[in-house]
Amino acid sequence: FFTLFLVIMFMIPPGRATCDGTDGCGYAPEEVPASRRSLEVAASVGPVLMRELAAKDLSLGAPLFIRVFKEERELEVWLENDRVFHLFRTYPIAAVSGWLGPKRWEGDLQAPEGFYRVTPSQMNPNSSYHLSFDIGYPNDYDKLKYCTGGALMVHGRKTSRGCFAMTDEIMEEIYVLADAALRNGQPYFQVHSFPFRMTDQNMERDRDSKWFFFWKNLKTGYDFFETVGHPPEVS
Repeated sequence: FFTLFLVIMFMIPPGRATCDGTDGCGYAPEEVPASRRSLEVAASVGPVLMRELAAKDLSLGAPLFIRVFKEERELEVWLENDRVFHLFRTYPIAAVSGWLGPKRWEGDLQAPEGFYRVTPSQMNPNSSYHLSFDIGYPNDYDKLKYCTGGALMVHGRKTSRGCFAMTDEIMEEIYVLADAALRNGQPYFQVHSFPFRMTDQNMERDRDSKWFFFWKNLKTGYDFFETVGHPPEVS
């Protein structure tokens, strides 16, 4: 069975006052890549987003957190305000391939399930799929379980081979929010990918699945966020 080990703690939010701008956090800050396309999108989409965010007492450039639900085909974008994350918007996923359950090997067409991180180098402003970012599969846990594959993205163009595909218009909003958070100092943002909304009812419904114990452990991280409003740090 898949078993995760969750290290859950309250931490200073990424990109905040513990850094000195060079190496004060124990890492060299990464440059966020840009392209003519991404800059044009930021110029056109950014002002609209700023007005919509302000109406919810949120701001462009605030720390970002993303949750994905495969069965419901929904992607949530959360932004931080006063050390708590607030739901900004729930977007429909245009296409996701495979079935419920984690990705195991290259070519199985499965979309990943688990806890992932996106750093600036994983942003792709020159994507063949309009705009995209790599969610970070395989993570350390996937590698421990000898899972193979890579380049699993959230991207535009509405077509999926293991990725989470959005419409171009929706992808532009998500990309601008992510790009702004990273440029404002968040060293990475988390993407938590779940098979479904991990309610007790849904877990009971699928208790006979071969992935039940894996999902039960994912639920630990899901419940933590639902309770405290801040994603756990997972290892």
